[in-house]
Amino acid sequence: MTNTNLQDYSHKRYNILTGEWVLVSPHRAKRPWQGQNEAISNEKRPSYDETCYLCAGNTRINGEVNPNYTDAFVFTNDFAALQKDSKTFAVNDGLLVAQSETGICKVVCFSPDHSKSLADMTPKEIEKVVFTWQKEFKDLAENPDINYVQIFENKGAVMGCSNPHPHGQIWSQSTLPNEVDKKNTQQLNYFYKNNSSLLGDYLAQELEKQERIIFENDEFIVLVPFWAVWPFETMIVPKKHQANILDMSAEQALQYAEAISVITKAYDKLFNTSFPYSSGIHQAPTDGNENKHWHWHMSFYPPLLRSATVKKFMVGYEMFGSPQRDITAESAVKMLRDLL
Repeated sequence: MTNTNLQDYSHKRYNILTGEWVLVSPHRAKRPWQGQNEAISNEKRPSYDETCYLCAGNTRINGEVNPNYTDAFVFTNDFAALQKDSKTFAVNDGLLVAQSETGICKVVCFSPDHSKSLADMTPKEIEKVVFTWQKEFKDLAENPDINYVQIFENKGAVMGCSNPHPHGQIWSQSTLPNEVDKKNTQQLNYFYKNNSSLLGDYLAQELEKQERIIFENDEFIVLVPFWAVWPFETMIVPKKHQANILDMSAEQALQYAEAISVITKAYDKLFNTSFPYSSGIHQAPTDGNENKHWHWHMSFYPPLLRSATVKKFMVGYEMFGSPQRDITAESAVKMLRDLL
């Protein structure tokens, strides 16, 4: 049974993956809202848009023509944030410290159908995206200059997505980004101390309590993590201890695709809108080490708070203190689980 104190009183929850805290204020969910309201995004898009630079057969900004692809399609980002051939340099001038960073950025189109999102695709269609992620991860991991591969998606204009065509990105680089570095340290310390997976042991506890699990199949669990920051934040975790997505078999990949399908469809039903979010896969570095302490997982960070038009702002205390949320993880679970 859920601890009632957690549902009624302000408290902090500890994020075992980052070593940081989130402030939870369940009583604030009742406060009136007179702030900004976002525009509802329920536009009906065509299956093909001749002006879209991601649609099959169209010309991109650099003059290259997309093939008439039928499943997932990958290309090197025309406006990459990381440069493959950047000059190697370092700055160590007292307290002014910098170093060069190289990498490879790619775009992954999920479907040739301009009107779809992952929520509109079948698990078999999403499975092809998963296979594409696996292939790209493998190819990038074999590059000696790449030590981490970040797969992610920004869905919706409110999340800064510049093109509604269903797509995500892959940024790979020579060093570990901040969030991954924190998770690497936390998982490594736990593994050395307990000789077991941090997330594996956490899942065992969640399975026993059954308070924050939204969906599960034979291979994966979809849950709202105990330490969730965003109002309807969720995480997909493989039940078996796997360091990265290459550890998945073809059968497991389909069950992973099913988990993605279930949660994205539930999101769209929650406020009857195409639900915006940023999602990302955190997995073991590709630095040549064994990294057996890693247990890969996929997180969804949606910004909507109370309705399709009211979003959560990370400002004020969140910027200067620590993350804060109003509705509890357990309340969010019930709302999402009731939609399955």
